[in-house]
Amino acid sequence: MTDSGFDPGLFDPALAGVHAVPASDLALLDIAARDAGLHATEVDLRDCTGKATLLLRMSMALDFPVGTGRNWDALSDRLRDLGWIDAPNGHALLFTDAADLRDAAPDDYEMLLSILQEAVESGAGTDTPFWAFMGLPDEEFDASREQSAGDAP
Repeated sequence: MTDSGFDPGLFDPALAGVHAVPASDLALLDIAARDAGLHATEVDLRDCTGKATLLLRMSMALDFPVGTGRNWDALSDRLRDLGWIDAPNGHALLFTDAADLRDAAPDDYEMLLSILQEAVESGAGTDTPFWAFMGLPDEEFDASREQSAGDAP
């Protein structure tokens, strides 16, 4: 149970994962993650058009140690071992404007999702939750909710 009494299960590594969420939910998820004792980090992807910008933004947001390479393997290594950050209860990454990267560089976006999933699995292996929330436009979720409601009997 968290300090607030609201328990979304963010402390549980078995539930952790990579999730697309409405951008308007990121602030609430940030609060819930911190309430669960997680180290929450915002990664701004506004106007992010590809790998080079993504890796720079990840490095800056997570304050990667000096000498960290700027390639997919280095990102994967760093996300599976965030030991330089004092976060004994786990991590939550909150990606703002994730659609900018997704739309500009779909292959890079898919690679990021794959690397984030590796970090989730690595965290589960060490009993440390690792969450990634990809903030996408609210309209994308509104449309799917309307479609689901239309499918209901």
